[in-house]
Amino acid sequence: MILLSTFVDMSIFKEIKGNELYLYIDGVLIYKRWLDTGQSKIFDVMAYDKYTLTSIRDQKFEKMSELFVKARLKLNNNRKTGFRSSFRPNHVFEYYPDGIIRTFIGEIRFEGDKLFMPGEEAIVTVCFMLSMPLEKYINVGRQWFIHEGGNKIGDAEILEILDETSWT
Repeated sequence: MILLSTFVDMSIFKEIKGNELYLYIDGVLIYKRWLDTGQSKIFDVMAYDKYTLTSIRDQKFEKMSELFVKARLKLNNNRKTGFRSSFRPNHVFEYYPDGIIRTFIGEIRFEGDKLFMPGEEAIVTVCFMLSMPLEKYINVGRQWFIHEGGNKIGDAEILEILDETSWT
């Protein structure tokens, strides 16, 4: 079992057994995915939605609208490895005094097949999935933070709001 994150007094664990991926919060199974088919089951929707802020039910994603921005992204040096285009980290626009208020789902894309490495800065396109109100944060010059679980791995700034045809 692999510890993914710790929030205040909560632990999230990932375990892979053969063809099955399991996610646990505080030892309680909340999510299972069959890796060969991509099918999944959520056992505790409240716990899953609380920390991911959206369900992965296919019907919901099929009807979900999207918002596209061009942004300047800087990856912090505290990340050990780089990532390729189509990376989907958590996007954080504001914090509580004692932690993250909420995260949003967004896919980061850039040209080429190279790795975006720690310490690098680049202009990227981000596609946000609008599963909850995000529009209030979207304006040119707005800065936000890129996270993996509770770890801040980068910063970004909106340079331009794009239409769907700009998506590359």
